[in-house]
Amino acid sequence: MEPGVRPLLPWLALVTVWLLWGSTYLGIQLAVDTIPPLLMAGFRFLTAGAVLIAFVGPRHARGAERPTGRQLRSALIVAALLLVGGNGLLSIGETEVDSGLAALIVATVPVWMVVIHAAVTRTRITLAMGLGLLLGTVGVGLLVGGPGARVDAGGAVLVLIGSLSWATGSVYARTAPLPKHPLVVAALQMLIGGVLLIAIGAVAGEFGRLDPGAISAASIGGFCWLVVAGSMVAFTAYGYANTHLPNDTMATYAYVNPVVAVALGALLGDERLSPHLLLGGAVIVSAVVLIVGGKAIARRLGRPAAVPAPRRQ
Repeated sequence: MEPGVRPLLPWLALVTVWLLWGSTYLGIQLAVDTIPPLLMAGFRFLTAGAVLIAFVGPRHARGAERPTGRQLRSALIVAALLLVGGNGLLSIGETEVDSGLAALIVATVPVWMVVIHAAVTRTRITLAMGLGLLLGTVGVGLLVGGPGARVDAGGAVLVLIGSLSWATGSVYARTAPLPKHPLVVAALQMLIGGVLLIAIGAVAGEFGRLDPGAISAASIGGFCWLVVAGSMVAFTAYGYANTHLPNDTMATYAYVNPVVAVALGALLGDERLSPHLLLGGAVIVSAVVLIVGGKAIARRLGRPAAVPAPRRQ
């Protein structure tokens, strides 16, 4: 932890990330109930990105810090993978599957990041990584087809593909040329992702299915929560905590978020805690703990980790 930083503040920021990002799955579920999913996600990110760039742009995105063409191209690729492929497919998938189940599938992202990074860099997959991959695969199978499972397979597959897209974008973003200031990066990605999602939604005919008079108060509340709490507050808290806490500590969000999402889905979303959800969720969380814990042990033993702790925004 850096000198002069109050020890409690980074931990408060991390707890904020745990709770708010865990709550976004229920927020998406509420929002897409009466708002077409791609338009909902698009306007969510466009609104959050516009507000964020208005705050940080005048100071950190002008003059010598103005984003270059190469940086904008990288931001476009990352936005397409993270926000369009990742969050867009998640939003569509949550029209068919419960928020808790979607969160548990998304929890496999660190596992896929390790595999993708190993394939790109030709890094050897360790025993812990292999076991984590196996557990993650088994966990998804239990969620979709385990005891008591009554899951829409199409929706679950969309969420899984979205998770792979998010993992790919996360690995690419590690080395991509992007602006120095993290909030400028986030704002650009949200602006670009928002425009892409709205354009794809328009091509898919979602404007024809959008009925402003039929949008429920719950959907409006979910949308506002996603814009303010999920896209602005939580990301700012993540950036602060990530500056002052170790990577291994920050990586805990990857397995705390789904637990929060399942709990909120059961308490506020009337989602059932079925045997397949509990069993599959436990296996997936174990896989993520094994992957993250394996990296920590490798570092302590002096061996390079296969991939840094995952990021999310």
